[in-house]
Amino acid sequence: MLLGRVVGTLVASRKEPSLDGLRFLVVRRLSIDNVDADGYVVAADAVGAGLGEVVLYATGSSARQTKLTHERPNDAVIMAIVDTWEVDGVVKYTKVEAMTSVPGDWLDETNALAPAAGDS
Repeated sequence: MLLGRVVGTLVASRKEPSLDGLRFLVVRRLSIDNVDADGYVVAADAVGAGLGEVVLYATGSSARQTKLTHERPNDAVIMAIVDTWEVDGVVKYTKVEAMTSVPGDWLDETNALAPAAGDS
């Protein structure tokens, strides 16, 4: 399992029929110290993650183990939204603190994360 931050969405109007109904998000990998790491992945979203959220994702055959992705041609899945994590007793991330510092254009009029363009 890997840590990442949702940085975008992906829309594919033509795809393998077994992928119909999946929502795809672009995830940037994070280091254990909550620093952007090299690499991005497109992952099926099994938990309703939104822009800016830190997520736990799996790749490879593990990505096909969720109820949503079972027996689908999928190589990455978001399977959890992270609330907090700590390393050696030091808090590296807390969702409440992080959500108060997201870019303004990611928030709607109620300060909730706004849906990405193309999301309904």
